[in-house]
Amino acid sequence: MGRIFVVELEGRCYRCKFCKTQLALANDLVSRAFHSRRGKAYLFNHAVNINVGALEERMMLSGQHTVADIFCCFCGQIVGWKYEAAHEKSQKYKEGKFILERGRIVDEVDFSTGFYINTRPSMSDAEDA
Repeated sequence: MGRIFVVELEGRCYRCKFCKTQLALANDLVSRAFHSRRGKAYLFNHAVNINVGALEERMMLSGQHTVADIFCCFCGQIVGWKYEAAHEKSQKYKEGKFILERGRIVDEVDFSTGFYINTRPSMSDAEDA
């Protein structure tokens, strides 16, 4: 297997909960109002240190989307998905953006103080309708 190259981000960022690899800058956070199968999720403009899985059609609460799961490039854990295409005009703003599941990431501020944000699964709408 090849060598893993990890991008180092400057500024406050979100990290993989499992291996602490940097995934996204806090400045790239678009919205905290998303949900996944496992609870809350955040929408980001950009993500780094990820591997993108196969494209699939997925019916979500906001309609049909073409998405690809994303995985931490270091530990291989699934951390969310990437929106490739939205089939409804009102959802086009999501295209090319990334969802990171709240229960699979830690905020660097909380990571550096030794405390973790509540990552327990919560009762929320499922990703699939």
